[in-house]
Amino acid sequence: MRGRDLDSAGPDSARDEWYCLGALGEIPEGDSTTRLLGVPLGLRRAGAAVAVAAEGRSLPVQDRYGCVWTSLGAPARPLFAIAEAADPDRRHVPCGAVTVRASGLRIVENFLDMAHFPFVHTDILGAEPHTEVTHYACEIRREVDEVWATECRFPQPKAALSAAGAIDTDYIYRVANPMAVILYKTCPAAPARWDVICLFMQPLAPDLCRAHPVMYLIDDGAAQRDLIHFQQLIFLQDRIILENQRPRLLPLEPRAETPTRADASSIAYRRWLKERSYTYGTTAGPQGVAA
Repeated sequence: MRGRDLDSAGPDSARDEWYCLGALGEIPEGDSTTRLLGVPLGLRRAGAAVAVAAEGRSLPVQDRYGCVWTSLGAPARPLFAIAEAADPDRRHVPCGAVTVRASGLRIVENFLDMAHFPFVHTDILGAEPHTEVTHYACEIRREVDEVWATECRFPQPKAALSAAGAIDTDYIYRVANPMAVILYKTCPAAPARWDVICLFMQPLAPDLCRAHPVMYLIDDGAAQRDLIHFQQLIFLQDRIILENQRPRLLPLEPRAETPTRADASSIAYRRWLKERSYTYGTTAGPQGVAA
């Protein structure tokens, strides 16, 4: 059962973040509608210009990483930077939008989890018997107010569409805001550089979200549609797990869920959310618990 007040906007800490509304090309010309934090939004697109309104006022809008971004509040800092997005030889691959009946925070946390690779993404991102998540470093970087997990490594049968065979893949995870996570991973075509995979969340309600995957890849050979299909396959495998997870909201209460050594990034992420008083989409929020 859905929790109470699921259509009301979250606390100010949630309103004052930047959120992705999707790739510019996915927004229809003329007038359209969507939702953010339970609030109805009106969109008006004329060519490359998009205006967003809600609650009887215009909202701030920016076009970054091929996507339209807005906020219901007054963000205290600019949208995070992704340096690799400016590399002239990278492929920019927007992968559409996927609606998931789960908290956007649950989706971010799942993205951070390496332990599920062999069981959910079998013969792609992992395979038995190689199931151990080795020790990695995780920290809240106070100077930028982000969560970073480094020194992550996992053996992967098909780490990327460009991979010719199994490789040990290095990962760096970066949570740039509560609803945006970026993965830097070994690039099979250029081992000295990183492929960059972003997941930007648009929380429609506390337990309902649109996820917008965007990639910046070093890959001169694959067709764009094949790159998109590869990433969508992985995400749709995750959606099955996410939509069967209970509760749908992310618990912030201590001992609500038992962590393991592999969950260091999840522990840091939840601690960081509590420090920021970001409760929209959590069981600690005013929306109640979704079963």
